[in-house]
Amino acid sequence: MEGASNGGMLYHEVQESKLCAVHCVNTALQGPFFSEFDLAALASDLDRKERQMMQLNLQGAAGDFLSEESHNVSLDGDFSIQVLQKALEVWDLQVIPLDSPVAEPAQIDPELENGFICHLHDHWFCIRKVNGEWYNFDSLYAAPLHLSKFYLSAYLDTLKGSGWSIFLVRGNFPKECPISSSEASNGYGQWLSPEDAERITKSCNSTNAPRQTQRTNLPRQSSEQFLSTEEAELLSEMEDEDLKNAIAASLMDSSPAMANAEASNPQNESSNSQENKISQENKIAGEK
Repeated sequence: MEGASNGGMLYHEVQESKLCAVHCVNTALQGPFFSEFDLAALASDLDRKERQMMQLNLQGAAGDFLSEESHNVSLDGDFSIQVLQKALEVWDLQVIPLDSPVAEPAQIDPELENGFICHLHDHWFCIRKVNGEWYNFDSLYAAPLHLSKFYLSAYLDTLKGSGWSIFLVRGNFPKECPISSSEASNGYGQWLSPEDAERITKSCNSTNAPRQTQRTNLPRQSSEQFLSTEEAELLSEMEDEDLKNAIAASLMDSSPAMANAEASNPQNESSNSQENKISQENKIAGEK
């Protein structure tokens, strides 16, 4: 277990533009260590080295490669794993794919590790153990979400099953942020006590509870078990799509039935009419 850091406070960054990679690195380090300009400089340096390598390997045939855009930062600000890796290497931290053989112990007992970074499409976020407790520092949340050790493994499995790339972060994490408060005013970072984080999360959950109940039909969990809430949000888009497919399938299934019912109604009416006619004729014959 790592010792107390930053006076027991949690450092969290709320999503700004498309700077989730910056937020991910800083919450992994627990402090405003990097700006978007720092990561952009690392991306530019990686691009330059990659182009030099291509020139050496391909001699004069690297023209097409050299004309391409950056492979390490997209136009909308999404950074590659290599950029995040370089940023964390500054602090002697290793970034290891969770599905690699060297990370096998972390797959079995993830609670024994200290941090993970996760990526899907153009979003990055960090899961980090701070002062012995696990938190989800996703910048889309207003505050860090507490994860119990018991549910950590299940949550990581849920992410993997949903297509997320997960990387293990190993090394000696900084225990204190060496940056003064005046230098740390990046506009989207905040220091929170665990109690404040829990209070903010409870407030957000209370506000969103009716919507989540309608969409997921899941019972509300205690404040110590944010896993179900996170899974619901993670899978909500999938559930919405499943609901649409189910409705469409239901409509398709009901259409033939309705058509058959409508087609059978004229036959029933014709049969009833024929029976009435025969009954009327028998009645007339009896009277005669």
